[in-house]
Amino acid sequence: MYPIVRVIKELLRARKMPELGALDAHVSYHRCWPQDVDNYLEMNNGRILSILDIGRTGLAQRVGLIGALTKNRWGLTIAGSSLRYRKRIRPFVKFRTVSRCIGWDKRFFYIEQSIWIGEDCAVQALFRSAMTDKNGIVPPEAVFAAVGYQADSPLLPAWAQAWIDADNTRPWPPEFDGTSQPTA
Repeated sequence: MYPIVRVIKELLRARKMPELGALDAHVSYHRCWPQDVDNYLEMNNGRILSILDIGRTGLAQRVGLIGALTKNRWGLTIAGSSLRYRKRIRPFVKFRTVSRCIGWDKRFFYIEQSIWIGEDCAVQALFRSAMTDKNGIVPPEAVFAAVGYQADSPLLPAWAQAWIDADNTRPWPPEFDGTSQPTA
């Protein structure tokens, strides 16, 4: 079940926090509850994705994106992701999520997120995101203009650009549709 109560709580918290610049980091705090764990008694990877979604929601609220989405009738979508899991998140453990935009290109925003237990990074993720309207993807320049930010994208970190480049070599649609034998 999607943690809608957590989303509402995060939005209410973020509303009370100071506004952020478009490239600033939003930090949110959470706890791993029993309903978050899988049969290995650690936070389920699907729940981790939901927690990261909540962090992006708080970030969107604080940079003014929620208002721009509503005003312009835009949608917000995830167009790709890469996650690295390095530490288990056990029941009742407190942790923090750090969310920030690290750059953009002609179509997409790139959001880096991490989950920290004390000083240890448990999860790090890179998301490709886009705003959409009835005509498709809204250019990042238009989105930034709507939140009052005008600047060029910072240079993406080499690891993020390498992921983008590698992902661009992936065939679409996939070559194997599950109805025939895969080609070697």
